[in-house]
Amino acid sequence: MLDIKKVRETPDVFRKAYRDRGGRYLPALEELIEMDQAYREALTLVESLRAKKNELSKSIGVLKRSGQNDADGLLAESEKIKIGLQRQETGLSAMEPKIRQLTLGLPNAPDPSVPMGAGPQDNRVVKTWGEPKILNFKPLDHHELGERLGLFDFERAAKLAGSRFALLTGQGAALERALISFMLDLHTKEHGYKEFLPPLMAQAATLEASGHLPKFREDLYKIETASGEPELYLIPTSEVSLVNLHRAEALEEETLPRAYTSFTACFRSEAGSYGKDTRGLIRNHQFNKVELVRFALPEKSMEDLEIMTRQAETVLERLGIPYRRLELCTADLGFASAKTYDLEVWMPGENTWREISSCSNCLDFQARRADIKVKRNSGKREFVHTLNGSGVAIGRCMAAVLENYQQTDGSIVIPQALEPYAKFDRIVVS
Repeated sequence: MLDIKKVRETPDVFRKAYRDRGGRYLPALEELIEMDQAYREALTLVESLRAKKNELSKSIGVLKRSGQNDADGLLAESEKIKIGLQRQETGLSAMEPKIRQLTLGLPNAPDPSVPMGAGPQDNRVVKTWGEPKILNFKPLDHHELGERLGLFDFERAAKLAGSRFALLTGQGAALERALISFMLDLHTKEHGYKEFLPPLMAQAATLEASGHLPKFREDLYKIETASGEPELYLIPTSEVSLVNLHRAEALEEETLPRAYTSFTACFRSEAGSYGKDTRGLIRNHQFNKVELVRFALPEKSMEDLEIMTRQAETVLERLGIPYRRLELCTADLGFASAKTYDLEVWMPGENTWREISSCSNCLDFQARRADIKVKRNSGKREFVHTLNGSGVAIGRCMAAVLENYQQTDGSIVIPQALEPYAKFDRIVVS
């Protein structure tokens, strides 16, 4: 959530920020600025009427205590002010939720370090690792590999839940489990993250605090609940849960940064993406992910972004999968992000790069919505900065392993780092 005080004091800064984001949010910003001005004018009037009413009440009291009976004029004036005050207060109360909804619908402002750009084509490659493998045979994509090796069964998945769901079978299921365990061990034992296993459902207030409501309502799966019960949604990412662990709390300065991780299934309707990247494991309604979330001191959050991104890269390096790091431009940032790095892996079967992780610094945007503060040793309180990233997306990682480790005979060699978890070193055609 934006700091309305900053918007009020520096509106041109936010106008530029939203122009840099592509301009689509400028009308809503102007509406917010206009409504905030009207609200403050109405508030000034209400405070003036309250003060005048209090003065009249005191004058009436003085007259009555002195035994004078000529307070009728003051009483009539007080009643008139009371009616006007009630009308103004009603109008003021009606404006507050509208201002809040406008504020909730506006994205974060890009950090000054983010490169300018009009879309994904302007994202900047800032790092590459590994060389894309040149295979001496025509490589297959992961979908065909998985079906040939009996790792996936999309036909039965559709029988169970419809299109864009995956059913992993045999060594496919075992490989996914191995990837999950490998990533959790790496992040908890080497990177210092505390592991959580949160509920797969969340209340609307939880999703609002993380920035997923109201903006992404169409992408969420809503659960039908009993009458009178709070509405529930399937989580689109465990970022939602981890960020909210400290909602309405003040964290001691010396306890930051805090690093949390979790493995969960994630659920997204992917509204508007029909027919786009829907083959295989790339864009399903349900998928597994290991998530990383950090709570950082404001002055150190950009350092934390570099640390977290490096930790996600370590996953890919241990697996020997070539990747590149992209710094997203202003127009391609996510809703809550002020600065983002995307990691893309090389997919020889598709002859292209595919996103596998997105690591973002949200500054105080989520913390302001969730009311999460840091209590400084001096006693001062301010909003913490939150960061999130995939550490990494499991299905996409499996797809990358299959395509990068496919052999001439159609088998798949298991990366050395995964062997202790998978308990096998090769997948062969049965």
